[in-house]
Amino acid sequence: MLTGKQKRYLRGLGHGLKPVLRIGKNEINAALTAEAETALAAHELIKVKILESCEMDRHEVAESLARASGAEVAQILGRTLLIYRKGDEPKIELPAASDKK
Repeated sequence: MLTGKQKRYLRGLGHGLKPVLRIGKNEINAALTAEAETALAAHELIKVKILESCEMDRHEVAESLARASGAEVAQILGRTLLIYRKGDEPKIELPAASDKK
């Protein structure tokens, strides 16, 4: 589970990214999930755009895609998602989770 500090860090990194995946009327299917897994393996952090033709709720799309690819949702902003999954050889070093509140 990502902490708030880690999500903020990932949002900063993801700001300049271009969407790697676009989800349309076919919504979440096996091909899209496989493509997401490939993109996550290569980049760790990906931006996903939900098109107007997608009838699913954006939160449902985010949860389904994250669950199917073993990733976590870093941000849902409008119809754009940021998805993160730590790679086998991590390229992104997240800030340490602190116990302070």
